[in-house]
Amino acid sequence: MPEIPATSRRGLLFGTAAVSAGALLTACTSNEPKKSQTASNNVPAADDKPGKAVTIGFAGPQADHGWLNAINENAKSRAKKYSEVTLEITEGSNDTAAQIGQVQTLINKKVDVLVILPADGKALTQVGLQAMKAGIPVINLDRIFASPQAYRCWIGGDNYGMGLNAGNYIGEQLKDKPNAKVIELAGLDNLELTKQRTQGFDDALKNYPNIKKVARQAADFTVESGQAKMAQLLQAQSQFDALWNHDDDQGVGALRAIAQAGRKDFLMVGGAGAKSAMDAIKADNSVLKATVLYPPTMAASAIDLARALGQAKGVSGMSELEIPASITLYSAVVTKENVEEYLPTGFS
Repeated sequence: MPEIPATSRRGLLFGTAAVSAGALLTACTSNEPKKSQTASNNVPAADDKPGKAVTIGFAGPQADHGWLNAINENAKSRAKKYSEVTLEITEGSNDTAAQIGQVQTLINKKVDVLVILPADGKALTQVGLQAMKAGIPVINLDRIFASPQAYRCWIGGDNYGMGLNAGNYIGEQLKDKPNAKVIELAGLDNLELTKQRTQGFDDALKNYPNIKKVARQAADFTVESGQAKMAQLLQAQSQFDALWNHDDDQGVGALRAIAQAGRKDFLMVGGAGAKSAMDAIKADNSVLKATVLYPPTMAASAIDLARALGQAKGVSGMSELEIPASITLYSAVVTKENVEEYLPTGFS
């Protein structure tokens, strides 16, 4: 799952506002002329019309998780939309040395633009710098490099916002319940993203003095770990009112443990936006009532941005000549009321 250091997390889009991936896709690909454009503001903007041929190199970690597989699929499908785009995609590796080698191969091939989702942002910073120095602009996808000099544009999710929105949703559901108790099934504690999701959740709960977090357990984003850690939490906590689970993949295991324990006395909020979670929310036949998005469509948006860079275009709907330096996606809360809208973005 994505990792963004707290000190570098981009909370701003174009200076002040965060947007969803869907909004960015519309912005990057609209065929409609900008209504605000004047004769003195004739900035070329990316659109669906074929332009200059662009070869985009794409390097990501091994797709051993539903979200990471969705990242790869979004990048591939988006590139196919453009007849002039050639996508050079690596096999993917969680070994930093192997991924550095893969990126260096793409640099040696002299691709026009690089899109990199590093297995470890800090460890791959040098190869990002190497590409930039070679004149190949880098779109840094989600896990951010240690230096802004290593990328031209960063686009990714908002881990703090995930926790914040999950906490606010739970808070609103329990605000009238005296002495409410919540528990947390986190991801990997050695990842900065996990700390950010927990911090956002804790900060949201500060607005609800009647709610207390009574337990927290860290899993590792797999079905097996989700089931094992959730079973431990259920055994230790005979009564609580809500569960915040950081990841829908491990949530599959968590739901198994909950069903095996016969527990139905609390509500659950997931994270990321897996199709299985959305299906369960739509069916409304389990404790899972919501999931907070971490959109893998960011990879499709990264391809849009890379294409715009390769063609020296800006973003449709904006007056600036260049694409922005950073884009943070919004973590929407998906519930039974709006799940139909988000189902098409659910990943397997």
